[in-house]
Amino acid sequence: MGGIFGIGKSALMAYQRSLDVTGHNIANVGNEDYSRQRLGLSSQVPLTSGVGSVGRGVKMTGVERIADQFVNLRLMDSTSESAKHSVYRDFAQRLDNLLADPDAGLSPALSDFFAAVEEVANDPTSTAARQVLLSEAQTLADRFGYLHDRIEQQRSIVDGQLKTTVDEINGLADSIARLNTEIARVGSDRASADLLDQRDAKLRELSELVSVNTVMQDDGSMNVFVGNGQSLVVGGKATELRAMNTGSDGVPVGIGYVSGGTVVPITAQLTGGRVGGLVSVRNELLDQTQDTLGRIAVALANDFNAAHAQGVDLEGNPGGAFFDVPDIAVSDHPTNAATGTPDAELLDLGEARATAYELRFDGSEWRVRRSSDGQAVGSITPGDSLEVDGLRIDTAGVSGAVSGDRFTVEPFRDAAAALTPVVVDPRRVAAASALDGVASNDNTGDAVIGEARVVDGAAGELLIPAQIAYDAATDTFNVGGVDFARVPNGPTAIEHNGWRVEIRGTPADGDAFTVSGNTSAPGDNRNALRLADVRQLRTLNGGSSSAAEAYSELVADVGVRTRQAGIAADASKRLHNEALAQREAISGVNLDEEAANLIRYQQAYQAAARVIAVSNEMFDSLLGAFRR
Repeated sequence: MGGIFGIGKSALMAYQRSLDVTGHNIANVGNEDYSRQRLGLSSQVPLTSGVGSVGRGVKMTGVERIADQFVNLRLMDSTSESAKHSVYRDFAQRLDNLLADPDAGLSPALSDFFAAVEEVANDPTSTAARQVLLSEAQTLADRFGYLHDRIEQQRSIVDGQLKTTVDEINGLADSIARLNTEIARVGSDRASADLLDQRDAKLRELSELVSVNTVMQDDGSMNVFVGNGQSLVVGGKATELRAMNTGSDGVPVGIGYVSGGTVVPITAQLTGGRVGGLVSVRNELLDQTQDTLGRIAVALANDFNAAHAQGVDLEGNPGGAFFDVPDIAVSDHPTNAATGTPDAELLDLGEARATAYELRFDGSEWRVRRSSDGQAVGSITPGDSLEVDGLRIDTAGVSGAVSGDRFTVEPFRDAAAALTPVVVDPRRVAAASALDGVASNDNTGDAVIGEARVVDGAAGELLIPAQIAYDAATDTFNVGGVDFARVPNGPTAIEHNGWRVEIRGTPADGDAFTVSGNTSAPGDNRNALRLADVRQLRTLNGGSSSAAEAYSELVADVGVRTRQAGIAADASKRLHNEALAQREAISGVNLDEEAANLIRYQQAYQAAARVIAVSNEMFDSLLGAFRR
């Protein structure tokens, strides 16, 4: 009698709990973080008797959480990758739309500027045409500044999102640590399935922000690591990450790992998730685009200034600079012990790269690293200089450096914003050629003189006539008492009083050439034509690209990056959806299955109740027999 009653009682309790678990599953069908649960059942230890073993009913072994840890890890990884590529794609599309805009991009401003130069060449005496040129020059400078400012706005957004993301990471790390504490308190075998679901949900949220690695501990807690193994969560303790400024001007924002009261920079070590995407956007998109745009601005200004210096204005004054070209920016780090800053000079624009450089002192030398690709490009003994990528970096002005001191050299980062026309008077536009070089009518040789070019516009005697005479006895040209040996098989270069000229051919003894200031400046358009030719000058990328071509290449490069980012984002999203579907197939709640279980457990519960009723009836019958 006790046996059948006990069997019925165990079944009644087991299927009542099974109905509770099934109801819990159904209640959480809309909970994306929920993992389906199942009540484990096994038979009781049988009772051994003389007639053999007799069953004693069913026992509950615990609520089992239906989950695959390897599937969950794959979902975390795919979440991290999808978030990274999605962030990169969004910023790339904004940048692509900005640069390729037919109205707001640089190309229309360049076209309008050089069209105005050609109008001056067509009518060099027209004050109106000159005024239009100055107006278009200001518009061009404003367009450079506009593009720079818009990119800078995106940089501010990136930095702001990095700060916000760091706060979110710290909040999630604290939540995971608290859940670890609760899980470890009851033990891994008895931990609530809902607690484990909550922790997995927090881990997925964390992986959306930054790529993480996890290690399960014996007590059921889970350690979480970021970067190159930096521990974010260990058991019930979370380590703080901190947004930190990495430059003296307060930007850009980096991420530091707080260890022992000190903050160790780990930005470069963090990959994946929103953090990885934002850092890639800043390093690969914004920095390189700004540097390239600034290099184009410097190339255009230098080429136009060089051409403008070859001419004279309506009053006969040398042209000089048309644009103000900014100096190379060198910034120090707030923690530097060194005093003074390095000096940087642009030597060859054709060899210069669109990148920044970091100088870091190791205690004996300054190590120079190129920011765009992270490559070490040389070292500088304190007080010496280094020539690299068309630049000269001189450390003579730096003293008192200690290991860890660093400087950042940015040749072109802010150049686009600083480009400014310095010619504001239409009469100061140097449309006429500054010099005339002519051969004497009495020459009998076949030598010809080339165009006289200005090499030093500040030379006091630049426009004073000077005669070049050839002496066959010494086979030299003489000007101002200085001899220049003739080059038999090539041009002979002669420099004097700030100008340079080349003479080709074979002169006769006594042949003479005169270099003098231009006497027909008002109607001369030779230098305006030279200014118009600047549009075609290929001084960038090793002499293969003009400023306009370099901008087109920039637009194309950003377009390709945007396209690649879109493909990567779509692919990573598909992989994420597949991982999510795989988890749902294992852990998701199926209402049809739960409905069937509900009916099955209900019937089992009713049957168990009937077993108890039968045992009660049998007991009553037995008592009735004894009463007779």
